[in-house]
Amino acid sequence: MLFAPCFSILFGHEHLFLPPMARRETPLIYQQLEITAIASEGMGIARHNGMVVFVEQTLTGDVVDVRITRKKSGFRQGIPVHFHQYSSLRIEPVCTHFGVCGGCKWQNLSYADQLAHKARQVYDALHRLVKIELPDFNPILGAPEPYHYRNKLEYTFSDSRWLTAQEIKSETSFEHRNALGFHIPGKFDKVLDISHCHLQPEPGNAIRLFVRNYAIEQQLPFFNLVKQTGWLRTLTLRNTLAGEWMFCLSVTEQNKELFKLLDAVAAAFPQITSLLYAVNNKRNDTLEGVEVMTYKGQPYITELMEDLRFRIGPKSFYQTNPRQAYELYKVVREFADIRSNHNVYDLYTGTGTIALFVARQAAKVTGVEYVEDAVHDARINAQANNISNANFFAGDMKNILVPEFFAQHGKPDVIITDPPRAGMHEEVCQRIAGAGAQRIVYVSCNPATQARDLGLLDAHYKVTKVQPVDMFPQTTHVENVVLLVKK
Repeated sequence: MLFAPCFSILFGHEHLFLPPMARRETPLIYQQLEITAIASEGMGIARHNGMVVFVEQTLTGDVVDVRITRKKSGFRQGIPVHFHQYSSLRIEPVCTHFGVCGGCKWQNLSYADQLAHKARQVYDALHRLVKIELPDFNPILGAPEPYHYRNKLEYTFSDSRWLTAQEIKSETSFEHRNALGFHIPGKFDKVLDISHCHLQPEPGNAIRLFVRNYAIEQQLPFFNLVKQTGWLRTLTLRNTLAGEWMFCLSVTEQNKELFKLLDAVAAAFPQITSLLYAVNNKRNDTLEGVEVMTYKGQPYITELMEDLRFRIGPKSFYQTNPRQAYELYKVVREFADIRSNHNVYDLYTGTGTIALFVARQAAKVTGVEYVEDAVHDARINAQANNISNANFFAGDMKNILVPEFFAQHGKPDVIITDPPRAGMHEEVCQRIAGAGAQRIVYVSCNPATQARDLGLLDAHYKVTKVQPVDMFPQTTHVENVVLLVKK
């Protein structure tokens, strides 16, 4: 065989793959650990002789034998090798790829239980990680549709697809190993071939399968990321609530086969209003610095939110759950309580969606973002919506938010901040506190770093409202909105 064997544990549709040991040594096994809680990243929590043990792919109530894969001074981490008892919370996952794909870690948990765990995650982060006074929490806002909510998925081509344990055990000879799907978690060069994904609406699956089958029938070479050989690299599909679809294919060279493939896709799927391609010869799959060409239709699709129209290009950031994004932005707008004479700062503004969503309530909005391309999109979106009181600036937040900038653009009455998972730099927190805004609305996708930053702001601001929002059903991620009022 050209690949190493692995062991698996199966329960329902769940597959847990154990990599072979690097050396012949006796693995450290903790026996019959009871999972008593779920950590923020979705791993189960157990204890062994007083030591905290984080266990992958487990739920509260599972009793498992655990092989330890990581040892630190304060905790252990491992993977289950045998289940003595399954949690009563377990349900049957809807996806046949569950447990291998890694994208939907909580499909084996009911949506009501997912929401309860996410609300607890926010509560624990804000109450236990920082010792500041907090108000009662609002109930978490769940998504009306826990499946088919994503408006963007990125697929990777590979000529050496990941084989499941059953396929390896069967010793089947394969006509080919081509795949169009998702990377195996933690393995940059391993791709799982996806037959059906439940996160994006149709015709997303139909488009992907059409391209995959066409490429195999025409013997088009799939890419090999390690060897840097092959032609087909990535496929990105984006869609809007109005039914527009964007198709963006990345290849290593432009040739007649590319145009035949694009023509075939256009003929089969008239829903595609933006048919794009890019020639990428870099050693990685990102399209940063790569020109994206429009083959048919527009170079963008358009999403609607109330009376706003947002143009979304192949490199644009836009919330991947548009229905819940609207609910999130309404919370932000309510917490901000913007008046017609208010000067609003929107930090980490991205493509300006929140800034433009609140601009018509304010006298002026100033958006700040470190990504130049995002600021370019924000300015285009402002112009497309005839919004003239929103201005956008690119640069490092701690370098922009200096007294000279506030003097030029005015002191903020309201600050809205939506930083990345790492949260805000300590200097940024200091600059925000020193700006003197009466209200700060802090949106976060990581309650732990949000809690840390709230601690830094506590000397000047009091937390008065907390609203968790579930943007990503079937995953462990949760958004949280906090209102801070100047003391």
